[in-house]
Amino acid sequence: IFDDGDVFQVGEQAGPAIITAFARVDGRPVGVIANQPMHMSGAIDNEASDKAARFVRFCDSFNTPLVFVVDTPGFLPGVEQEKGGIIKRGGRFLNAVVEADVPKVTITVRKSYGGAYAVMGSKQLTADLNFAWPTARIAVIGAEGAAQLLVKRFPDPTAPEVQKIKADFIEGYNANMAVPWVAAERGFIDGVIEPHTTRLLLRKSMHLLRDKQINRVQRKHGLTPI
Repeated sequence: IFDDGDVFQVGEQAGPAIITAFARVDGRPVGVIANQPMHMSGAIDNEASDKAARFVRFCDSFNTPLVFVVDTPGFLPGVEQEKGGIIKRGGRFLNAVVEADVPKVTITVRKSYGGAYAVMGSKQLTADLNFAWPTARIAVIGAEGAAQLLVKRFPDPTAPEVQKIKADFIEGYNANMAVPWVAAERGFIDGVIEPHTTRLLLRKSMHLLRDKQINRVQRKHGLTPI
């Protein structure tokens, strides 16, 4: 989707759950923030949060537009992540995205769940244009996770009839709740696009946003989670 299909990745060894890279769209440089589904399914951990926050700040400092490519099940859960400060470090990532006033375009290609949906260029948190492929799934939680919560209500979650309920729930959830058309209907994204049109829409988006201006509330600086 970028010029010549080329990207220049930076910080590859640190926080591999998120890819940070530079690329060009119509010859103009952009910063790319993408989830890496080959590492922990793209779940965002402490190191990835720090890496992404630094990269967003860097791009904003030099007025470099941001492109988010989303495929994440959420923030990585667990005691070790909590001990490492996932809430605060994830908050820094979120703060960096909100504070950045450069053009921001988001493309959701697969899953986008929970808090990770918010920080990865969501429309609610200052993304300018937000598109999704038909393969995208956008929700507060994935179908499998929601189904696990449902079956816990039954005395025997492993019973065949309960498993049938679980399977039906997952099918209905993916067909009627997490699909991108529902997100578009509710205004969470601007449109559902075919993959082969992604580059064209990205070029048009960057052209549209090249003179972007923001009228901010008068203040010295934002309050970064420390």
